[in-house]
Amino acid sequence: MFDPVRMGLFLPSVSPIATPEFLAVYGAAAEDAGFDSLWIGEHVVFFDEYSSKYPYSDDGRLGIPADSGMLELFSTLAFLASATERIRLGTAVCLVPQRNPVYTAKSVSTIDWLSGGRLDFGVGIGWLREEFAALNEPFEKRAQRTREYLGVMRTLWRDEVSTYDGELYTLPSCRMFPKPLQAGGPPIYFGGETDPALRRVAELGDGWHGFNHLPDTAATSVQRLSGFLSEHGRSLSDIDVTVCPYLKPVDPSHLSAYRDAGVDQLVLTAFAFDPDGARTTLAELGDAYVGAASSL
Repeated sequence: MFDPVRMGLFLPSVSPIATPEFLAVYGAAAEDAGFDSLWIGEHVVFFDEYSSKYPYSDDGRLGIPADSGMLELFSTLAFLASATERIRLGTAVCLVPQRNPVYTAKSVSTIDWLSGGRLDFGVGIGWLREEFAALNEPFEKRAQRTREYLGVMRTLWRDEVSTYDGELYTLPSCRMFPKPLQAGGPPIYFGGETDPALRRVAELGDGWHGFNHLPDTAATSVQRLSGFLSEHGRSLSDIDVTVCPYLKPVDPSHLSAYRDAGVDQLVLTAFAFDPDGARTTLAELGDAYVGAASSL
């Protein structure tokens, strides 16, 4: 017997659309429509020209104008936490190796505390070399750095006295409070589609946040993930599989195929350009998808 597919939303936290009123209305409308989660992405700067290849488009371009920046990740989640009551709040994804892990751990813990334990922590290793350079952070070894930084975060979330000794980061004995309300810290979802990314899910993750998938490609990736999980004595039942179609054409008739592919949660990209548009769009999506998902 399958559980119903949960429904989430990817919120476009870009300027100049994402005003305080827009965010507050979007969060309330998402809850009213019955959605389970809200996810937002992260980039601190954009570039007019860059050589890095965005992995989710055919032309390797991000598709967001360089003069239309994204709001800062955790500040936006804190705002959404105060504007909502029950919906889960997620990062899709936090670019872990670009950030100091102690400050990131503190931000994650604070958001989880303020939201009443509603944070899902989606993480990725990043793709935009130019952004790393702007932050004066090395692009090389970013996968290893992500692993170590997550180790730093987990000791800060879980241990009375925290310490970490890695190749790339050393944390002296210290204390960080408050701890997240979710015991041990929020669930960690890894983004990425490559074999190394799926191996990180299998080894370290509580979930996978797949991106740019219709049911057939989701099924293929879930099967690959299942194989990697088995190598670590785990199975798909041990993790949460969340998938976002992004700009792929999806409709409610696809929900059963996503479920059969092993998807636990489907995150729709819901575009709106003002508060009234957010109310209308999310109500329509809720009518079309939330009821259909619960009836599977």
